[in-house]
Amino acid sequence: MAFFRGLSTVSKFRSRLAEQTTSLGSVRWLQMQSSSEQDLKSQLKELIPEQQDRLKKIKSEHGKVQLGNITTDMVIGGMRGMIGLLWETSLLDPEEGIRFRGLSIPECQKVLPAAVEGGEPLPEGLLWLLLTGKVPSKEQTSALTSELHSRCRVPDHVFNAIDALPVGAHPMTQFATGVMALQVDSEFQKAYEKGTPKSKYWEPTYEDVMNLIARLPVVAAYVYRRIFKDGKVIPSDKSLDYGANFSHMLGFDDPKMLELMRLYVTIHTDHEGGNVSAHTAHLVGSALSDPYLSFAAALNGLAGPLHGLANQEVLLWIKSVVVECGENISKDQLKDYVWKTLNSGKVVPGFGHGVLRKTDPRYTCQREFALKHLPEDPLFQLVSKLYEVVPPVLTELGKVKNPWPNVDAHSGVLLNHFGLSEARYYTVLFGVSRSIGIGSQLVWDRALGLPLERPKSVTMDWLEKHCAKSA
Repeated sequence: MAFFRGLSTVSKFRSRLAEQTTSLGSVRWLQMQSSSEQDLKSQLKELIPEQQDRLKKIKSEHGKVQLGNITTDMVIGGMRGMIGLLWETSLLDPEEGIRFRGLSIPECQKVLPAAVEGGEPLPEGLLWLLLTGKVPSKEQTSALTSELHSRCRVPDHVFNAIDALPVGAHPMTQFATGVMALQVDSEFQKAYEKGTPKSKYWEPTYEDVMNLIARLPVVAAYVYRRIFKDGKVIPSDKSLDYGANFSHMLGFDDPKMLELMRLYVTIHTDHEGGNVSAHTAHLVGSALSDPYLSFAAALNGLAGPLHGLANQEVLLWIKSVVVECGENISKDQLKDYVWKTLNSGKVVPGFGHGVLRKTDPRYTCQREFALKHLPEDPLFQLVSKLYEVVPPVLTELGKVKNPWPNVDAHSGVLLNHFGLSEARYYTVLFGVSRSIGIGSQLVWDRALGLPLERPKSVTMDWLEKHCAKSA
């Protein structure tokens, strides 16, 4: 688009974007101005007092404003659709999809710094955006890359803890164990035990979050190499950015794979606060558990087949299609296989979403990546056929509110193309990515002094009596 051709036009776009998104509240203050300050923590020290005052004003002036009606269906149905969390870093719209601090994925791809000209955004840039609400410069992003490298040393006891598990343990079990072992070095725990005032809680939280984000790729790569590559570890390369270095430590150095990892980490970072992993981290963190404990709890939620484990299930299901029907399956044959899956009482993995009502933009950007880099890949062509076949079948079934593909429908095929074919490991990649969003919000949880989360629960007897009285 023409307005992205110069820095002055980018600035105009950012200002215009901020004006257009005032209805989103959470981005009202995010004017996307550039700043010469290259230290991320210094920017937060400037931003936090302003946001603390903003929250106090909202509470004092609008604390009694009703946000909607809670129905019995919501109570029984897993609190689906209830507005009950403050989550600053992203907002999920059922029609538009995710916005990171007001920016859609295509907008992030245009304005965030990239490693190569016209390439995918750097995850470090999105980390800066999620924490500050500002689009970082290339210099700021490079400085953040260097800071993460300076924090990435993992103590030996972490590897020893992982090694105590059977090699055949699920990668997520090994990964979560490593995160728990990292907790020994929690700066928040040390600060709390010393009596640090509540107003300063965000600072040791920030240190923990940055250390955690920096060290997770090392731990995750160790788990991968331990399980699938005979324990032959590849050391970190400090000349590489976050996503590229992660790919390198896994053992994949194809430039296209480095680009894929940058994209993968970026789009999986955050998906507002209601999903299982994000909500779990927020809930556990509200008890003043440190970021390591909070994130380890989030990983245990992410490991469930209805959440992060779905990306594993998708590739396994796609490969089962190939085994039974071959790579050159026709659309009619594919439709029959989809119905066979549904009639057996199973779901078609990778389709549908608890909030979205259109195709997941995270799916779309991965599809665009595939069209650019691997259009002839047989599994990608099969995924493309599924995009045409599955939604009409699910619509005909009549039980699915969203028949469109989600993020998990595509990621496994891309990873498989470049040689990362071990589907059991995919959720670990998701976990590394999600740390950026969860960690950013944990910093703001502490900065804003958000309270212990304690919703009210009721019994079926209470519901029956309440509904009878209302009738």
